[in-house]
Amino acid sequence: MPDDDRLERLTRVRREPPPLRPVTVSEREELTPRMIRLTLVGDALCDLRVEQPASSVRLLVPTPGDDELVIPEWNGNEFLLADGSRPALRTFTPLRVDNAIGQLDVEIVRHPGGAVSEWAESVEAGAPAAISGPGRGYDHPSAAEYLIVLADETALPAAIQVAETASEGIAVHLHIEVIRADAHRNIELPDRHTVDWYVTESGQTPGGRLVDTVQTLEQLGDDTFVWAAGEASAMQAIRTHLFDTLGVERQRATVRGYWKPARADAARR
Repeated sequence: MPDDDRLERLTRVRREPPPLRPVTVSEREELTPRMIRLTLVGDALCDLRVEQPASSVRLLVPTPGDDELVIPEWNGNEFLLADGSRPALRTFTPLRVDNAIGQLDVEIVRHPGGAVSEWAESVEAGAPAAISGPGRGYDHPSAAEYLIVLADETALPAAIQVAETASEGIAVHLHIEVIRADAHRNIELPDRHTVDWYVTESGQTPGGRLVDTVQTLEQLGDDTFVWAAGEASAMQAIRTHLFDTLGVERQRATVRGYWKPARADAARR
């Protein structure tokens, strides 16, 4: 029999996420051949406070093949539908949150096989959805003077927020990797910020160009910080180089895995 500590770990439940708030789609915009922006509205968004850049919300959409939105139940570990199946529920960065009118935007990477991505391809104004959140975001360190930001397409909205909210004393260098060259976007940022775009090389794991970029780094000054997000294995390689090779203190680097290729339909995208 397991000991008491092990039994406690086996039976421990996760903290229930914030409740799902009903919303409807009001606008759909194709930003690039790889990105769709949806505007969501609802009175329940009027008190959704998003105070940090790169925060997250969960977006629930109808199960593929069904126009009706069914709200799942929290079972202590995850949201499940009545038949025990998982709902079409994915995580995104909340953008342009306007509490006065109950509105927010999300940007969704277009990719085949994704339940939310395929829903977004044909969704029309008035379609039902639901939002839960917000999840944790990023606090700009007071000691930072230079911030290196690395992001793939799934993390691009969050990366832009991180750069936009940096104080005047912080210069940001963004490194953005996209699958195709036509996924480039014009990003309006202060002159003190710079942006480099990369295209994933044929046969390379997404995020590989970001890993290559980090591996060219040598010692980082005490005033230099890092924020990175994207494909999980690429983020792990970035962590290894920063923490193990360069010896960067962990409080100076925030590195988050957003998705895995083997579970593309479960990505934050």
